[in-house]
Amino acid sequence: MANVSIINEKAAVVAALKEQIGNAQAGVLVDYKGITVAEDTELRNELRKNGVEYGVVKNTMVRRALNELGIEGMDAALNGNTSMATATDDPIVPIRLLADASKKMGEKFQIKAAFMEGKVLSQAEIAQLSALTSKKDLYAQLVGTLMAPAANLAAVINAIAEKQEGGAAE
Repeated sequence: MANVSIINEKAAVVAALKEQIGNAQAGVLVDYKGITVAEDTELRNELRKNGVEYGVVKNTMVRRALNELGIEGMDAALNGNTSMATATDDPIVPIRLLADASKKMGEKFQIKAAFMEGKVLSQAEIAQLSALTSKKDLYAQLVGTLMAPAANLAAVINAIAEKQEGGAAE
């Protein structure tokens, strides 16, 4: 018979994973077999800097958490070495960063599956989302676009004022 303390520990792990996945706007499962410590450290630092929670997970625990949350269709990806990245703020960030890492590291670091807002994504959807810029960058572009007419108007008014000041001095 299974030890009660072990069962309680596993239940706590599943509960923590459920909370992490449930609060996430997006999550990505990757196979990290063969990456070096330096590559892993660099990746973790980049993910942390961008507000992404990342760690190695047990397949059975993630499977149970996903099933309890009603996110189905990821069972095939839950085998071998698995790590998971989740983000609560920007759903594109973990997908984009891990896709970039996968391109850089090749076969030893591959995206297995991803979900966004409770929906499992296809590999084509993952590829499309990985090409998008982050929410923060999109906001910066929007603000720049909105500010351009005002900046141009200010420059024109300033030029007119300088021209009139120069003409008045003559």
